[in-house]
Amino acid sequence: MTGRSGGVRRVAAVLLTAVVCQPAPARSAPLPASAERASGVVTWAASADRLGEGTAGEDYRLIVHTSVGGDDPRVRLSNAFGDRPLTVDSVYAGVRGEGAALRPGSNRRLTFGGGRTVTVPAGAAAWSDPLPGRLRAGTDLVVSLHTPAAVGPATGHWLALQTSYTGRGDHTAEESGTEWTRTTRSWWYLDAVSVRPSRRATGAVVALGDSITDGRHSTMDRNRRWPDYLARRLNTAHAAVRGVADEGISGNRVLADGIGQSALHRLDRDVLSLPGVRTVFVFEGVNDLRAHPGVTAQDLIAGYRKIAERVHAAGKCVVAATIGPFQGRPEWDPAAEAVRRRVNRFLRTSAEFDATADFDRTLRSPHDSARLRPVLDGGDHLHPDDKGMRRLADVLDLRSLDCTRRPGFRPAHPAPVGSGAIRPRR
Repeated sequence: MTGRSGGVRRVAAVLLTAVVCQPAPARSAPLPASAERASGVVTWAASADRLGEGTAGEDYRLIVHTSVGGDDPRVRLSNAFGDRPLTVDSVYAGVRGEGAALRPGSNRRLTFGGGRTVTVPAGAAAWSDPLPGRLRAGTDLVVSLHTPAAVGPATGHWLALQTSYTGRGDHTAEESGTEWTRTTRSWWYLDAVSVRPSRRATGAVVALGDSITDGRHSTMDRNRRWPDYLARRLNTAHAAVRGVADEGISGNRVLADGIGQSALHRLDRDVLSLPGVRTVFVFEGVNDLRAHPGVTAQDLIAGYRKIAERVHAAGKCVVAATIGPFQGRPEWDPAAEAVRRRVNRFLRTSAEFDATADFDRTLRSPHDSARLRPVLDGGDHLHPDDKGMRRLADVLDLRSLDCTRRPGFRPAHPAPVGSGAIRPRR
């Protein structure tokens, strides 16, 4: 980064009024594991999982869509599933133009502890330094990184539903898309972005979920997952909670590891470690039912209770969504349906959550409560299509996503059930 003393650098559209500073000297010494939490509020995140094997010398140009706007963006690189240190020697952030190209003047180097190189130990993550400037809500942010010696298990998010790009030879500083000749539908090594909102009271909601939250059967490259629709509603309504982090993993379960670590096992890393989180929205359970026999309603209820206890112990709200219908899937049977109904009765009536979202009622057919409403069916009798994703976001009472601002909020002692599409505990 170069600039003029006391001046302001104009960058395209969303990275504006950048404070100028001289480049920091290159730093090759490894940084310690970054257990610190970034200041501000999470504006984008994706759950970490093992992607496969890393490739030495690979470039990644990753496209992510922000939820809340703010100043001084920071990114988090994750080596959660690596078995050896991960070195990244060049990281840039800018604003997307078209395809792999960036808007002119927007691509700027990120540093870590003042240095251009960061080494992330196995199992750890590292936040970048703040990048002076402003990032608006609803922006396609481009994070480009180069991994000179990445080998072994790679960390990332498989079902991005977003086209990103790869290349060779460290073209991270270039704004042209010419050298980014290959595409990827996963996010590699990047798992969170934060900003410092102009309103200090602004917070975030994290959607902890499975493939429905991950957006399966929503349209590729259009940001039509239900958390995306929720983010747009929150910003339009000028709500106190505006940041939205989508921590869905396809195939995820509450209780058992499988495709990704269970909700219980990844709660701290994927959810509670994110900055500015005010509410955790839990929409899980259908994959536990699909994996039965052996999973009882009591098992799932105990899992939900553990999540609620840990979220409340962290001083945050917890909202639970009922499990949607899935008759028509090969895994469905009357026994699984009976467990689903018992669990949903618990979720609708329990005082252990600060609110309940009745997604089952939203999604189910009025003619057969065990089946997904045909007009919202993405085609496999489990996942909603774009209209269904939007419907899930539209039924939520936005005021109930921020129980911490209610007088007398006590996370360890929630009050009785209220009423509404989201049932707030008052």
